[in-house]
Amino acid sequence: MQECIFCKIVRKEIPADIIYEDNEVIILRDIRPVAPVHLLLIPKKHIPTFFDLKEEDAPIINKLHLAGAKIAEKLGYKDKGFRLVSNCQSDAGQLIFHVHYHLITGRPLHWPPG
Repeated sequence: MQECIFCKIVRKEIPADIIYEDNEVIILRDIRPVAPVHLLLIPKKHIPTFFDLKEEDAPIINKLHLAGAKIAEKLGYKDKGFRLVSNCQSDAGQLIFHVHYHLITGRPLHWPPG
């Protein structure tokens, strides 16, 4: 059993502001938001980085994308849009080694990011 913070949230050992959950995916509010809406899209399966993905994990990644779009639309951001970001490895800013995406919206986002 994994001991990363996301695995603990999935097992309900740590509280989180969960806004969507099914058998494979959990979406929650980030505790350090960088925008009015900052959500974390997390597969329940522990996958440390994108380099650890297997072919059989493709449906889970697809489901994360679909769930993110559905939640963004439900929150009223279909026309304004959102940014979906994932960091892979330390130099890219990955702090928690469990694949996840940041869905960010609610204010104008500039490019390039930091």
